[in-house]
Amino acid sequence: MANLKSQIKRNRQTVKQTARNKALRSELRTRTRSALETAESGDSEAADIALRAAKKQIDIATSRGILHRNTAARRKSRLEQRVRQLLSG
Repeated sequence: MANLKSQIKRNRQTVKQTARNKALRSELRTRTRSALETAESGDSEAADIALRAAKKQIDIATSRGILHRNTAARRKSRLEQRVRQLLSG
């Protein structure tokens, strides 16, 4: 257990930040999965809306420091390709 006041505060902050980041990562995975499932169903309009929501969530995660910007760009690109592939074939 930490004895210093600053370390005790730091531990409290870490718990809050971890919970916040975990929620954002979970939401990111949910949005990505929903975009892929919608594309598999064949509904192009709904897939487009779900894809935009997933991309927005990736951008939010990037702006909050959860994802690196190159990782975010790669994920968005791969998601877009996968959705287009599922809708075309």
